[in-house]
Formats: sequence, structure tokens, C-alpha cells
Amino acid sequence: MSSSPILSRPELERFVVYKPGFSAEQIRRQYNLKKVIKLASNENTLGPSPKAMSAYKKAADQLSRYPETRSIDLRGALAEKHKLDIGHFIIGAGSDEIIELLAKTYLSHQDEVVVSASAFMQYRIVAKLMGASVITIPLKDMKHDLVGMANAVTKKTKLLFIANPNNPTGTYNTTAEVEKFFSLIPDTVLPVFDEAYFEYASTRGDYPSVIDDFFRKHPVVVLRTFSKIYGLAGLRVGYGVAPEECVIEMDKIRPPFNVSVPAQVGAFAALQDLQHLKKSIRLNSTEIQFLTQELEKMGLEVVPSACNFVLFKVSPLKGRMVFEELLQLGLIARSVDEYGLPDYLRVTCGTHKENKFFLEALREVLKKS
Repeated sequence: MSSSPILSRPELERFVVYKPGFSAEQIRRQYNLKKVIKLASNENTLGPSPKAMSAYKKAADQLSRYPETRSIDLRGALAEKHKLDIGHFIIGAGSDEIIELLAKTYLSHQDEVVVSASAFMQYRIVAKLMGASVITIPLKDMKHDLVGMANAVTKKTKLLFIANPNNPTGTYNTTAEVEKFFSLIPDTVLPVFDEAYFEYASTRGDYPSVIDDFFRKHPVVVLRTFSKIYGLAGLRVGYGVAPEECVIEMDKIRPPFNVSVPAQVGAFAALQDLQHLKKSIRLNSTEIQFLTQELEKMGLEVVPSACNFVLFKVSPLKGRMVFEELLQLGLIARSVDEYGLPDYLRVTCGTHKENKFFLEALREVLKKS
């Protein structure tokens, strides 16, 4: 078959594609295993709230109808939760879609985006897609160097992405650090704070809520998701909190009906179940401590985590090699070579039983190496 005469956009040449992790079923078939545990994608091991599950099942009666295009009920619930006007909220098919909408709304070839090294790859991907230049600032003590990022701003800078806490390191910037950052950047730049792991980190006394602490004082976009602690990763629903004029502009290019009926009602119900939220936080706090202690007993260097995963160093071994050895034992973790961390491995915090399975498998791999 002859190749197509239609050329793709030049930005797609040498384009770095995001690589999702393996599914449990995929590894089960590949290695002919009976038991596979996935601790790779930072999902809530408890799953969704029972209230969200009930709402999702009831939504089956509405599947022949298009969803409400602007997710009014969900936006209203979020507005009430955060004590802000509903016009500040936009709902996306995961916060990933809102990241893409921001890029499509604000970026072109002459613009720059500032990101941190070893941060969520989607920030670079969407910037490159729009032809913008990406300025990357190295981590400092495994955290975002917010002063370095602020100092990298030029007249061409439009967006600045900060994941707080950060994936894959699990580290966070403190309230004082974020306050200093805001004092250094001009109002011509729109910072985007990605708080996908906000609920896990909120137990730390010096961790800021940008919505509560800074949103009313500075132009800023804050991203949150229902994929992590709310356990709704399969429904793909996230939200952004932004100045109303930003929401208006993003709404111009947001696909109609972008968030499904089950996603809207499931997320709405999940917000109401504070008991499930607290249970998820308690389990994670206990098991993160357990994982950290056990990994350190093995002589491994662990990066302190405020999230529902742990990043740890396996050198002189390589993370990719340990990752592949664990696959054969039925454990899916995540190597992080694409984040410039080839000596590290990331593992999601599971139940106590799942975490013990991981630790036993890791000990077996390390013993052989």
C-alpha cells in the first residue's frame, strides 16, 4: 500500500509519546501467571466509594442520552465545596484533557512553557504539540526548584506547570515556597498547579492548598482529579479551577459532551462520601510508612512521599531491569527512565497484603542480582 500524500504536522516529528503501564491481564497472559498485582499507576487500591458505584450503576438508564455538556451538577457541587462561583470550574475527561485544553487555548510557536525535570510528561507533550518551546529546570533536592522556575520566565513565557505533590518523586513544595514563588512571577504568566494527589498530601501541615491559600490573590489554574483517591480512574474525570475568563476561553474549544453520564454522576456521588475518603487517607498513611521502613531495611534509598506511591533507588541495578524481573513474578511496578531517573523504581501503595507481596518479590529479585 502506498504511503499517504498528506503530511502530518511537523510538531509530530520526533514526538515523545506518553507510555502507559501494562495491565494485569496483559502480564498474566505474557508470563502465564495465575496471580498478578498491579502497583504501577497510583490508583486507589480500595476502589471507588460505594456511593459512586451505586450512582454509576443507576446511570445505565441514561446511556441512550447525551450527557449534560457543561457538567452543571458536578460543577455546582465543586463550587459549593470550594466556596467559589461555578464560573471558575471546568470539567474534563481526566485532568489530562484540561492540560491539553490549556495548551490549545494559550500556546503557539512563539511561546514558551516552563516545566520541572522529572515532572508529569504530559506538560511537555502538549507544549510540543502546539509548537511551543519547553524550558526545563532541574529538580532541587528531588523537589521543584520554584525560584529557578520563576527566574526562567521570559517575555515569551505563557504557562508554567507545577505538580504539587510531584509524580514520580512524591515530593511537595511547602506553603512558604509557593508564597515566595508567587512573589517572583509576573501577572503575564499563568501558573498551573497540578494537585492530582492533593488529598494524600493534605495531611502535611506545611503543604498548601493553592485553591484556598492563593487562588483569590493571583491568576492561577489548579487541577484536581477523581482518578486517584476517589478511585474513578476508569471513568476519566477531572476538574480545573481557573479565572472565569480562562474557563470561557477553554470552553470555546472543549469538545461537547466530553464527560460521560456515568463519569459525571459517579464523581458527584464520590464527593459526598467523606467516610470513604478518610478511610483511603488512613490506609495510605499506614502503608506508606510500612513500605518506606521495609525498603530502608533492605538498604534502599527511599524518597519521602506525600502521595500514594513510593520512589526508591535500586542502584547499582537499573530500575528497568528490576521492573522486568518483578513482572515475571506477577508484580507490576513502574520504571521511570522517561523521567530521567533510570536508577529508580516507583511502586503504588496497595493494601497490606499487596504491599507484602511486592516486598517479597523485590527481595527475591535483589537476592538474585
